[in-house]
Amino acid sequence: MSNNWIVGNLQNAINTWNEKLSEIWQLISQTPENFRGGGIWNVIINIHETLQAIGLALLVLFFVIGIVKTCNDFNEVKKPEKIIKLFLRFAIAKAIVSYGLELMLGIFKIVQGISSTIMTSVGFANSSNTVIPQEIIKAIEGCRIF
Repeated sequence: MSNNWIVGNLQNAINTWNEKLSEIWQLISQTPENFRGGGIWNVIINIHETLQAIGLALLVLFFVIGIVKTCNDFNEVKKPEKIIKLFLRFAIAKAIVSYGLELMLGIFKIVQGISSTIMTSVGFANSSNTVIPQEIIKAIEGCRIF
């Protein structure tokens, strides 16, 4: 390695670039469960369980309000198409509230797989560290301006 201060500064900049690029790749390819040792994920799970319980309670409340609003008299509730529509809407809303985290994780894994495939095909996944070519080091050392 050269003892020239310009080459040293360039090498420090390239080392910083290599470190940051490896950190970015690690963040992109890391699952939420493993991020920062999983502590943040445990907090997210606790918050999700609390919000899921609140969401299910609100779902039941709004389902009852929707039945009362939609069906002004008892004869409308007897129609099978009204009942099917109300319960289908309830089932879809319950599935979204119950499986929202799994849906989000599925979307996250798809996006992570796409980005990993793109990074691998471009060549960033298994690239070696960037270094200053020896020709540039010789050219900088040969320059006597500094």
